[in-house]
Amino acid sequence: MSTVNRTGSGILEKEVPGAIKADSPKPHISRIFFGTAMAPVMTDEPQAAELLDRVLEAGVNAFDCARSYGRAENALGQWMESRGCRDRITLLTKGGDIRDGVVRVNRGVILEQLAMSLEALRTPSVDIYLLHRDDPNTPVGETIETLNEVLEAGKVRAFGVSNWTHQRIAEAKQYAETHGLKGFTWSSPNYGLALQVRDLWGGGCVTISGPENREAREWYLEHHMPVIAYSSLGRGFFSGRFRAGDEEGARRVLDSYAQKGYLAPENMERLRRAEQLAERDGMTVPEIAMRYVFASPMDVYAVVSTASPDRLRMNLRAAAHPLSRKDAEWLEQGD
Repeated sequence: MSTVNRTGSGILEKEVPGAIKADSPKPHISRIFFGTAMAPVMTDEPQAAELLDRVLEAGVNAFDCARSYGRAENALGQWMESRGCRDRITLLTKGGDIRDGVVRVNRGVILEQLAMSLEALRTPSVDIYLLHRDDPNTPVGETIETLNEVLEAGKVRAFGVSNWTHQRIAEAKQYAETHGLKGFTWSSPNYGLALQVRDLWGGGCVTISGPENREAREWYLEHHMPVIAYSSLGRGFFSGRFRAGDEEGARRVLDSYAQKGYLAPENMERLRRAEQLAERDGMTVPEIAMRYVFASPMDVYAVVSTASPDRLRMNLRAAAHPLSRKDAEWLEQGD
């Protein structure tokens, strides 16, 4: 695992874990990934370009996308081409066929969707390629062999999974080691202060938050597996736009997915504690929630979707100044 660096701006960055060597070195990767899924302007390529310019200027050089995010790949690809910035960023996209909550991810789907992603992104390769869900009907051997094939072809520089349990990742790891192949080097589950109480989108969303998932977090720590935490602020639950106990306000702020996955009494209690720490430290609630994410001993990155460069800079500062373990545990457990 590469050593973490602190740039002159105070932003935590590091080299891309698990990436194969390329002719030209990739930049260090910011601890914040800009998420293109929740940014409405990603459907409008001129507006998207303006937003992506501001994201890069703010200090975020890692971008999270997926085949299923509408025209986000197209907008991202056009922006990279027009700005000539492909070599300055770390590009992540995801594939996997998910229809009506039914997952289908096999060799054919991987090859087809990766080809479509590369065309939309206007690039011959992506830095990190993730499978968006786990298809239990596809043996891990088929998955590992297919991903090694596209790795050897230079279409991806590193690969991993999103929404896989650590048990299935371990099974794939064992297969790769036994057959002399590369294994997963990245994983993107849900992780954050908000507890994911229900599957938001279907297809088997996986979280490693909360006391019941301690074993999973210990596995990630033991195996040095980097975590790209999606919905790290509870899809807006810790946006600071409503107060603890204000369920009516929460329903006005949160979309239907966030309400389904995060609007629960236990999260309102965590919000109440976050508000207390924010008042004590003279910070905002989202800053406290982001500092909580980076208080973890795991190798954590966070996906953030916002149209505000100031909010991105705030998240980067939070990444560089995690909470103490004592404060993080108080947010989890209270007095």
